[in-house]
Amino acid sequence: MKAIVLHAVGEPDSLRLEEVPDPVPPAGQVVVRLHAAALNHRDLFICRGQYAGLRFPIILGSDGAGEVAVVGPGVTGVRPGDAVVINPSLDWGDDPRVEGDKFRILGLPDNGTFAEMVAVPAANVAPRPSGLSAEETAALPLAGMTAYRSVVTRGGVRPGETVLVTGIGGGVATFALLIARQAGARVLVTSSSDAKLERARGLGADQGFNYRTQDWVKAVKAATGGAGADLVIDGTGGKPLDQTLDALRPGGRVVTYGATLGAVPELAVRRVFWKQLDVLGTKMGSTDDFRNMLALFGGGRLRPVVDQTFPLAEAGRALLRMADAAQFGKITLRVA
Repeated sequence: MKAIVLHAVGEPDSLRLEEVPDPVPPAGQVVVRLHAAALNHRDLFICRGQYAGLRFPIILGSDGAGEVAVVGPGVTGVRPGDAVVINPSLDWGDDPRVEGDKFRILGLPDNGTFAEMVAVPAANVAPRPSGLSAEETAALPLAGMTAYRSVVTRGGVRPGETVLVTGIGGGVATFALLIARQAGARVLVTSSSDAKLERARGLGADQGFNYRTQDWVKAVKAATGGAGADLVIDGTGGKPLDQTLDALRPGGRVVTYGATLGAVPELAVRRVFWKQLDVLGTKMGSTDDFRNMLALFGGGRLRPVVDQTFPLAEAGRALLRMADAAQFGKITLRVA
């Protein structure tokens, strides 16, 4: 089969399509013939050597949709030809609150979805939601599940609350907007791009604030009558995460799922206890998070936002678009 294989740390434009052996499913696994895959910042970080547990060669990619091609020994309930989407959260474990010791994410250390085929545990494939294209389906898994866990499982969003989503335009942030709106929340967003803020308003954001051209914390306070947001969903880290403490109402909560801007230089602990704030961390999600997230999409309820689709052979160019933060929604790959 053809696959995008990373052989060493480097820039994404060095990635090339090459021939590799077809995967053979061991007991309990299936081989999925992929129709589409999707990118995540994780893939970019791995390319650049900014991720733990690197090993080479490795086929990148956590997200994928396609059809079951081969069923391994002992697998029941899944048949060749079944249209499926892959849950990239491997071996989460039995505790819904936190992953177990064997947890890992598809695409490192296990070979991932930037390929024509991938072997995954049979427990990690689910029926493809109805009414979605292959690219829309592939956009769902990692970002959709992370957003669901951030907004619903960890964030505990309630109807009528005000939710602030920072850095709108990225995959998780865009899903967080959709999921929070579906839950009956009022959603505010931030971005450095007025065009992205306008796109977000078209998806249901009530207001958007450009953090390069205005005091967005003051704007959030003004938009909430001086109270502040009930819940912040943040994947940027860095200084903006510290600023969210000022944007929250007393008793509010912030969920952090990533740090694309790096570590927080200084988190003002005094504001956390003085305002009685909850600072919550999350990543990926459990099998229930994945199942519940899928139930929101397809059948005309919600649709993933796909930014742009590239051929599999142009995965490197697609990753450079992500590196430039040019996207709004998910960048996907057309595999077959």
